[in-house]
Amino acid sequence: MKKYEKVSLINCEIKELFDFHLNMNNLKAITPDNIKITLLDENFTPKEGAVLKIKTVKNFLPITWEVKIEKLESPDILVDLAIKSPFKYWKHSHVFTKRGNMCELKDIVEYELPFGKIGELFNFFIKKELDAMFTFRHNKTKKLLEK
Repeated sequence: MKKYEKVSLINCEIKELFDFHLNMNNLKAITPDNIKITLLDENFTPKEGAVLKIKTVKNFLPITWEVKIEKLESPDILVDLAIKSPFKYWKHSHVFTKRGNMCELKDIVEYELPFGKIGELFNFFIKKELDAMFTFRHNKTKKLLEK
């Protein structure tokens, strides 16, 4: 199992940061420009057990994701688990922690690539992609919340 983490400090209230991540319109706002994202259920309401279906397109390659909200505890944590994705396993934890006047946003992704040992050969590229995506997301979230 592989693990990727990204941590940022954002000058906002913890509830504001948590609620920002519950608003599905913000998912589009914090997605890098080279990825087109479509919510397949515009009326999705985040709650434990709910399944979010999205379609992403990057480099003309469409991918459908279905992620189940495994844990939702306001204002501290949101965990989603992919039940359909290009990965063999994908668990994404959003952890929100108050740090003095700031809030810590921590994304933890636990993942396993498909195709066994052959898939492992691509982990360098996957880590690079994850870092680019989450760096963009954190920077954009910070910019939107620190207005």
